[in-house]
Amino acid sequence: MRRYLRVLLVCILFGLCSILYVFSQLAASLEPHDGWMGRKPQQRTAFLRGESGHGAGKGAGKTGLEDQHWYNRCKRFSVSFWNPYWRLPSGVCGKNCFWEAAFRYIMRKADASDPSNTPVETMHLAVVACGERLEETVTMLKSVVLFNIKPIQFHIFAEDNLHIKFKAILDSWSESYRLKFNYTVHSITFPSENAAEWKKLFKPCASQRLFLPIILKDVDSLLYVDTDILFLQPVDEMWSFFREFNSTQIAAMAPEHEDPNIGWYNRFARHPFYGKTGINSGVMLMNMTRIRKKYFKNDMTTAQLQWEELLMSLLKKYKLNITWGDQDLLNIIFHYNPESLFVFPCHWNYRPDHCIYGSNCKSAEEGGIFILHGNRGVYHDHKQPAFKAIYQAIQQYTFGDDLVHSLLYPLEQDLQKTTHTYCGKVQHLFTKQLQKSIGMIQDKVSRGSDNKNSACGWADSWVRRLRTPLLF
Repeated sequence: MRRYLRVLLVCILFGLCSILYVFSQLAASLEPHDGWMGRKPQQRTAFLRGESGHGAGKGAGKTGLEDQHWYNRCKRFSVSFWNPYWRLPSGVCGKNCFWEAAFRYIMRKADASDPSNTPVETMHLAVVACGERLEETVTMLKSVVLFNIKPIQFHIFAEDNLHIKFKAILDSWSESYRLKFNYTVHSITFPSENAAEWKKLFKPCASQRLFLPIILKDVDSLLYVDTDILFLQPVDEMWSFFREFNSTQIAAMAPEHEDPNIGWYNRFARHPFYGKTGINSGVMLMNMTRIRKKYFKNDMTTAQLQWEELLMSLLKKYKLNITWGDQDLLNIIFHYNPESLFVFPCHWNYRPDHCIYGSNCKSAEEGGIFILHGNRGVYHDHKQPAFKAIYQAIQQYTFGDDLVHSLLYPLEQDLQKTTHTYCGKVQHLFTKQLQKSIGMIQDKVSRGSDNKNSACGWADSWVRRLRTPLLF
């Protein structure tokens, strides 16, 4: 009798396997065979590994990465073609994709409101790196990748001798982080007219940012940052400011100063500037489509000028009166077009000026620092050790290490040594938002682990059972 029961149990198990196999084949037949699936095997492999370089990531901004729900993983990484050199990214079941395929359509919501059916928006970030800015730029990009949620496309404008170095470093990052971004390395490009003047205006190549709307013609919206920027929370929050633009606003920046008593523009500028204290262009959101279409008011002609011709005219008129190069030109532009600028608070562009003479950024005092701007070389000297401590903590962090014990705790210990400076006395502002960002990542990892246990774990248990020999 016991023998018959065992035979019956085996028959039931094989029956279940057959049913699951039928479901998996039906699911596979419902999947589209064009788009990503239409790529050659070699192309699919390169795409998964995130290989780019000169222009390889051009299309990333339009499609973005698909939803990260567990039941979509097998759809995104088909196993209908098996490449022995293909390594699945972490978080993908791999061996259990056979099992998950049968259940993903059951688990997905049937209605059109299912978020997995909505394309994920890709953010675009641009930076310009010339001279000795390689290490600083890489650290900035690292701070982005640590915390960003949505997929992001990097546009790195660099001198030709830096292209291979950027590619080698970014391609060496761990695969789980490489899946969070794509990148393109661009050559430095200026209009042939006055090209030499544009390149040496203020810092080497800094004025390249002014020509991004002309160069990146297929990009609708962009976040530009200087190389000395560090993100202490996801870029996604900064990106959300685009949704707050009214119909006339084309760009967003933070004020140069909060206190007019220490303001530079209102005391020393020899040209028009925005508002009472001017604006700082180290962190700048740009609606590129609107910039390309807009006609700007100016003080050179009664006719309104488009972006490129406006820049040329401003350089000719003000080149002997500007101190901070392209930032001064932006101040002039928005002085005459104030309705076109969205101004965000100083904690999104926190500089030594906000604490060097005592704390004067109220938004940072309330919510902490969201984006750190280490201008004047403070990451590399001893004038502002609090800023340098943040930079070194992120630079020395190794992807995959515990963020609390390998980043946050060592940083807090280093900040304790900076209390002899005004910026060091408000050290809690430097870590307040960082703590929240790390907590958010840990929570996300924890929830991801739970999802894996509920989905892949179930399939794993069945695989283990099938592999266990039955004793008759």
